[in-house]
Amino acid sequence: MRTAFTDLVGVDHPLAGFNRSPAVVVEVSRAGGLGVLGATMYTPEELDAQLGWIEEQLQGRPYGVDLLVPAAVTHTATEELVAGLREQIPREHWRFVEGLMTKYGIPPLSEGDVLDRTGRIDASLETNTDERLVTGLLDVTFSHRPALVASALGTPPPAMLERARAHGVPVAALVGKRSHAERQLAAGVDLLVAQGTEGGGHTGSVATMVLTPEVAEIAGPVPVLAAGGIATGRQLAAALALGAAGGWAGSVWLSSVEDLASDAIKSKLLAAGSSDTVISTTRTGKAARQLRSAWIDEWDAPGAPATLPLPLQPMLVREAWERIDVAAGRGDPAAQELESFFVGQVVGSFRQLRPTAEIVRDIVEGCELRLRELTTLVAPGQPVPGRADP
Repeated sequence: MRTAFTDLVGVDHPLAGFNRSPAVVVEVSRAGGLGVLGATMYTPEELDAQLGWIEEQLQGRPYGVDLLVPAAVTHTATEELVAGLREQIPREHWRFVEGLMTKYGIPPLSEGDVLDRTGRIDASLETNTDERLVTGLLDVTFSHRPALVASALGTPPPAMLERARAHGVPVAALVGKRSHAERQLAAGVDLLVAQGTEGGGHTGSVATMVLTPEVAEIAGPVPVLAAGGIATGRQLAAALALGAAGGWAGSVWLSSVEDLASDAIKSKLLAAGSSDTVISTTRTGKAARQLRSAWIDEWDAPGAPATLPLPLQPMLVREAWERIDVAAGRGDPAAQELESFFVGQVVGSFRQLRPTAEIVRDIVEGCELRLRELTTLVAPGQPVPGRADP
């Protein structure tokens, strides 16, 4: 299949696979899609190492990077900024979180606890507004050879767009409603990702079925990818039918063997249905779809404090989630009750863990099959409205 997206980034299939696991990124790109590394929680040094490894594996095949680059940065020392922000967190919130840890018997971390990149993070990443950090991430990104750079949240700042232009790298941006798309188009992005409310992580309230054609209508020559609810060939075919140039899939890779999520998380995902997700602000301070668990129920219970805005809420709960992840990984049943992860409503289609390459193949082949089936619905020789006869 050839679309404006495949032409833009040089891939065989109109499918982008977003994931924080470098191995998933590699396998999506090897299978003919565009693997996109979710790099929002990397230091520049870590990002450099991961992109180097990805390029070594891909040997010239295209891949993308998704960065969190804020529109405004601060010149305040990171340690001073983080300390000042932590002081703004009310004591009742600290007491509530620690009370949850006590109620569920979640032990403190020990020196021997080892977490992957979903766990402990550098203090500078708690705000991600340090000018040195942001500049360093951009320096590293453009010292490599990505085929696409995506802005994870909000309109990419002019400096990011300028550097991308200088290196010939297209810039993508995620949007959740028409007004977002209008701002991104005015900024000059090269690709829009229309993420419907079905999607995992930070999402809006408009469904993919409505959002995609609405964004495609105003995008003009700028390609649009549909996101939210893209996990099968039928869903990718639907995205193309809605006017998108392809699909942006994220949650489906959580059912891959290469994804970094722990066995405790994956077992809950495999057991979940499509109605077992909820949009909540309890992890990041911004609305994000995730698997419902006792953690979210506790925050929704009478007497629980209101969640805080970004970046205060993630600063408040970061250590608690490290403790939950470690305890759940050891098989602690109470921690497993609390355990959750960002995932879209397609979680209900997860049946077993499969290789990433197999998932890509099934999506692409299923899409091609459905598109061929759809052509049979139009009788031979029947004129198509709006199209001149050859």
